[in-house]
Amino acid sequence: MRSTRYRRWIAVPVALGLALALAGCTKQQLNGFLPGGSDTTNHTGDITGLWVTSWIIMLGVGLLVWGLIIWCAVVYRRRKGQTGLPVQMRYNMPIEILYTIVPFVLIIGFFAFTARDQAKIEQPIANPDVQVQAIGKRWSWDFNYINAGPNGESVYSTGVMAKEIDKPPFIDYSQLPVFYLPVGKSVSLDLLSRDVVHSFWVPDFLYKKDMFPGHTNHMYFTPTKEGKYIGKCAELCGEYHSLMLFYVDVVSQEEYDAYIQSLIDKGQTGVLGPEYDTNTNQPGTEAPTGNE
Repeated sequence: MRSTRYRRWIAVPVALGLALALAGCTKQQLNGFLPGGSDTTNHTGDITGLWVTSWIIMLGVGLLVWGLIIWCAVVYRRRKGQTGLPVQMRYNMPIEILYTIVPFVLIIGFFAFTARDQAKIEQPIANPDVQVQAIGKRWSWDFNYINAGPNGESVYSTGVMAKEIDKPPFIDYSQLPVFYLPVGKSVSLDLLSRDVVHSFWVPDFLYKKDMFPGHTNHMYFTPTKEGKYIGKCAELCGEYHSLMLFYVDVVSQEEYDAYIQSLIDKGQTGVLGPEYDTNTNQPGTEAPTGNE
């Protein structure tokens, strides 16, 4: 009779685990509730896979631990008529080895797979199809398309801070700066700042990087799905940080070429360089002497 009750208690967490597994069949759930999809860039599939696999493993560990806790609470509960304390155990070497080795193996495994994927994401592209400089400034963005025009001429676009309006969604998204990229082309993105620390973040790309004054960071990826993706600064940078928004528009090669030509037609050739930085004390800048 008692063994039947034990089997029922063991069946409860197992049934709950199966129910959760069977429920995870929607696209959003299979994607680990992450934004975008696994095919947005050449890296999002790896990032999604690492995230979802990690959660599955940890949920398995959680179910095991919860099941053991419930089992111990039921099996070893005080029963009617019992008094005093149950027989105490000081050591159980196999169990102690188990709960020492298993977490260690999990930590090493998570570290190894994370390091593998991060090394792949951070691998520089030797000859990128597109090279762009994204420059953060309080509180908007400049974009330099290096050697994108005819005869290796660079072109640029400059943006202004998002404009607030009085009705939902309370921001005029039509006025945000737009960063264009051709689909299926490798991109080398240089990240710079004109003033304070910013952070370049496109949530659908599942990766972000900080932008430091006087230092250039880099991102390497290939957008693999056309679409318009919202981007933002992910580092608190001042009063209007929340309005430091932009779009990434991944388009066909023809649309991208037409956009570059439109910048040339507007006379926006060359680059918006450090001469527009608001900091005058960047590394390497000599302080004035008292004789000047």
